[in-house]
Amino acid sequence: MRLFAAVVPPETPVAELAGATAALRGLPGADRLRWTEPAGWHFTLAFLGEVDPALLPELTERLGRAAHRHPPHELRFAGGGRFGDRILWVGADGERTILRDLARSAAAGARRAGVAVDATHDFHPHLTLARAAGPVHLRPYAESLAGFSGTPWTVHRLELMRSRLPGGGVPGERPRYETVAVWELGG
Repeated sequence: MRLFAAVVPPETPVAELAGATAALRGLPGADRLRWTEPAGWHFTLAFLGEVDPALLPELTERLGRAAHRHPPHELRFAGGGRFGDRILWVGADGERTILRDLARSAAAGARRAGVAVDATHDFHPHLTLARAAGPVHLRPYAESLAGFSGTPWTVHRLELMRSRLPGGGVPGERPRYETVAVWELGG
């Protein structure tokens, strides 16, 4: 099972962000971007990769403990950026320290459950909006998002998500995400 721990934002801020990013699809080169869908938007806290289903009971127990150690906290979508000219993202503002600590706890809990957590990058709260499918200069896209600041919302839950990669060979097909387990923050 291909899994990750995540925070999934509520509908209202997602709709607000979708409206704010709609104009980006008209920028030069937008047709060479694979845009993510609002229904799948999330903040990945820990990418777990392929996980043996036998580890799932221990993993869910440890992620539940991690969730209970951290309080609900406020975030908002804010600003934008890019990872080179490969990925366009929107950032987060608010109680980012709590979010970072939740990400660290989720990763540590997964490691204790025997899952090899991807630790190649430090946690950087971002939500991926698009990936380049060809040569595109993402700087104008990121600059368009620089002043964006959405409505605050409260993070109440940690979710364990499963990613089902496309297998149909259909151009533009995207991964499907499904929730495996959910824990309320703060016990």
